[in-house]
Amino acid sequence: MTALRLGTRRSALATTQSGHVADLLRAAGHEVELVEIVTEGDTSRASLASLGGTGVFASALRNALRAGEIDFAVHSLKDLPTAPEEGLVVAAIPSRVDPRDALVARDGLSLGELPAGSVIGTGSPRRRAQLAALGLGLEFRDIRGNIGTRLAMVGEEVDAVVLAAAGLTRLDQRAVITELLDPIQILPAPGQGALAVECRADDEAMLAILRPIDDADTRAAVTAERALLARLEAGCAAPVGTLAEVVEGDRGPELTLRAVVAAVDGSGEVRRSASGSPGDAAALGADLADTLLADGASDLAAVGPQTPDVPVPPTASERAL
Repeated sequence: MTALRLGTRRSALATTQSGHVADLLRAAGHEVELVEIVTEGDTSRASLASLGGTGVFASALRNALRAGEIDFAVHSLKDLPTAPEEGLVVAAIPSRVDPRDALVARDGLSLGELPAGSVIGTGSPRRRAQLAALGLGLEFRDIRGNIGTRLAMVGEEVDAVVLAAAGLTRLDQRAVITELLDPIQILPAPGQGALAVECRADDEAMLAILRPIDDADTRAAVTAERALLARLEAGCAAPVGTLAEVVEGDRGPELTLRAVVAAVDGSGEVRRSASGSPGDAAALGADLADTLLADGASDLAAVGPQTPDVPVPPTASERAL
């Protein structure tokens, strides 16, 4: 049996996530080998926004896919741009892990126990905006690095860091969490906690192999979240949080969606929610984005259609003057 070549970033979290997907496929009788691919996001210490956004982690993996160097790739779904990628398809989205943000603070403190002036390390405008809006007098420091690097800063360079609970869970490090942040206050990034398994769109054999590990509820939830992000025309530098969940309603499964757009300095935010059928996930996300825009989200952050500051060409009559 020829082993399936699974492309992964080389970080501990990425290889752990890819190993999880590999194990799902091995349980189904497939042989899988991991192929490590180095991305610019792994080697640069610059901020994510300055590197070009979420796609910086995906581009090298996608190039390897197109070149036939790997058969499929595993991404953190929140790292994938919302625009479709020509020739590639997200063939499976396995069951999501805890989507919440987690606080890791010095001395085991919770968010409310951190004194005013405490420094929170985070490279996420979304996290910074929502934390600032709580009015706790926190200060912020932009940080980069893998989970181990960030955890090492706690108590030394910063008073606390905020990380995805899913990453700590997958690395078996939930014990370091001092508080799981309630999504009522701190909404996660679109797709946080979910994995995207991508392959070539014309690889029918690979599509058939991956289809059984797709989780319908997770796919519906992240479809709504990413549709909202796409309609807002927002990227990683925009302070947008959202979380969708499939719950059992009186008439069967129901998809609930909450979202926030906030000013990075915490001076204001717009929060809205909606619900609908899991089958209408994309429309639900787009509609809630329209509601956010109608209620002033674009006044707080760079979301929605942006009008470039370009001089208006003169009319024919004006040119004749």
